[in-house]
Amino acid sequence: MTLIKSISGIRGTIGGEPGDTLSPLDVVKFVSAYSTQLRNKFTNSKIKVILGRDARISGPMVNNVVIGTLNAMGIDVIDLGLSTTPTVEMAVTDHKAQGGIILTASHNPKQWNALKLLNEKGEFINAAEGAELLEIAAKEQFDYAQVDDLGSTTNDSNAISNHINHILNLDLVDVEAIRKANFTVALDAVNSTGGISILPLLKELGVENTIELYVEPTGHFPHNPEPLPEHLTELSAAVVDNKADVGFVVDPDVDRLAIVMENGEMFNEEYTLVAVADYVLQHQAGNTVSNMSSTRALSEITIKQGYKYSASAVGEVNVVEMMRKTNAIIGGEGNGGIIYPTLHAGRDSLVGIALFLTYLAKRNIKVSELRAEYPAFFISKNKIQLKPEMDVDSILIKMQDKYSNEKITTIDGVKIDFENSWVHLRKSNTEPIIRIYAEDSSLEKADELAHKIMNDINSFM
Repeated sequence: MTLIKSISGIRGTIGGEPGDTLSPLDVVKFVSAYSTQLRNKFTNSKIKVILGRDARISGPMVNNVVIGTLNAMGIDVIDLGLSTTPTVEMAVTDHKAQGGIILTASHNPKQWNALKLLNEKGEFINAAEGAELLEIAAKEQFDYAQVDDLGSTTNDSNAISNHINHILNLDLVDVEAIRKANFTVALDAVNSTGGISILPLLKELGVENTIELYVEPTGHFPHNPEPLPEHLTELSAAVVDNKADVGFVVDPDVDRLAIVMENGEMFNEEYTLVAVADYVLQHQAGNTVSNMSSTRALSEITIKQGYKYSASAVGEVNVVEMMRKTNAIIGGEGNGGIIYPTLHAGRDSLVGIALFLTYLAKRNIKVSELRAEYPAFFISKNKIQLKPEMDVDSILIKMQDKYSNEKITTIDGVKIDFENSWVHLRKSNTEPIIRIYAEDSSLEKADELAHKIMNDINSFM
């Protein structure tokens, strides 16, 4: 069992001893620290926090603990109930709240949950704020409110519909074009909140024909919830069997989007952002950003259209920061996370679907034909499980030395750029693993490069 404290929030498994897992005591401690941080920042304001959760089984229990703690700190709560990460992010600014908390462990299995913490802009707190929060939590110097100053809780059942309305009002979303295309769309929502958000979106976009897999928010994930090809065989079969035009799958908190083509093959989650950026860049002038572990295809289409591409460290907050520095109009991560700041500065599967379907409708081509237009790059994604005694920093330094004749980037782990390929090694923020991503012109070559690097790492262990 594990408790991980990182830039991505406080993440851990449910059940076990305090300090080793995400126990109720740990939830109270870190929410109290977050509340203290907000009170220090907004000294003359009555503080309001938006709260939402995905459908995982532990959600109601953790939700109750979070509400009680926030109220005990004198903070008012607007509880969205079952929601999505991008919906909570947008609700923060819609309600002019001082912060937000999303209860989700993203792609992790059902025994995990997490506290994802937002600032007043509806964006994840940055590294400095995260470090300050951990320091506050470690000292446990919390000042709870007196009885007359306790916070209150209200509910907002309209947040998802408000989110959808914001998307429908975007200039680059063409509902009439999508309606005329008469798409048949398959959806796998892994029994989380994709069903209660994406299905209403598709209806508003004029999609009348849907093939629905696991759209009830029960929290019992029918397969590994990370949207990778090996987990999506049922969706691929459903697309082919029902002659669907496209299949969509999201992770439990609906901020990652993967696409299945009409032939049942994966569009490749790395190319979700590439396709949407291609469409956006044809109508808006500006630059693009993705993280260092994402495909170089985004760089190629950006340069082709006359704009600048930049790479950030891994993590949504890092991508958003780089987007602001470079005036990027579209960005995200190669795991299917699309950030379209015209809507809001967070990964959002709903806006990704709306923009992708608009582009597909306007082009009047098959998804596989669209995919064939983009540069052919393939990423091999691998990981090595960490043990407590492993010195990861030492291993990365040894890898850096071994490949010192190549282009090395160390802003986030170690990235080694070869002439026609690259490999990125980094310690995960969300799991006790080293991630090894390698890209080349074929999956076989990428796998070969990744396993060569993994053998190097194992030799240093």
